Amino acid sequence: MFLEALGSALLGFALAWAALHRLADRLPPRRTVLITGVLGGLFGSLVAHAALGPGFAPYTLLGAVAICAVLLSLLIRPARRLRRSAAA
Repeated sequence: MFLEALGSALLGFALAWAALHRLADRLPPRRTVLITGVLGGLFGSLVAHAALGPGFAPYTLLGAVAICAVLLSLLIRPARRLRRSAAA
């Protein structure tokens, strides 16, 4: 269980880091995103482990990544669009 938790935290950190590099202009501050990634991975691991039980480590990590991705997607702000004035 400890290795699942450590692996899911590292996967959450990696996913948050990748999101920061890909969508830096649409995410909150770096610290918030990284903490959300790690905690999302741990929470996802807890939920997946509770649902599947022991002995399903790869699926537990997959569930952790899925829940972490959902939590990180909640941090994304809409893209800013340029407003055009109406022709007068």
